[in-house]
Amino acid sequence: MSTVFVNFPVADVARSTEFYEKLGFEKNQEYSNETTSSMVWDDHFWIMLLPHDFYRKFINGKEIIDAKTTSGTLIAISMDSADKVRAFAETAKENGGSYYALDMGIPEELMFSLEVQDLDGNMLEPVWMGDQ
Repeated sequence: MSTVFVNFPVADVARSTEFYEKLGFEKNQEYSNETTSSMVWDDHFWIMLLPHDFYRKFINGKEIIDAKTTSGTLIAISMDSADKVRAFAETAKENGGSYYALDMGIPEELMFSLEVQDLDGNMLEPVWMGDQ
């Protein structure tokens, strides 16, 4: 199985690293340095936190969006229960992020998710799907 590496441009790598650690990600020291953090969710999903000047090197002259006002991506990650989805979102909120619920008309017993924003407005969607 492959690993997905999501790159997020962030204003303050140290602050964002602390935020993601509180959400349950683990910093991989081998792939981190004084300016970037490699945050591991599991063997198949990592988030790379990059300062804007370094992130720009990968986007060939494009502008970095303001993720607080413009959506570029919404990354869904699976959770083991609806309670874990809620805990993830509450932890984000307690540490400077935010979240909101979207009514998709699907009963919570089948699927539950919340829309979570990090400190820079990057979006994660923790989701639990029953009987998966």
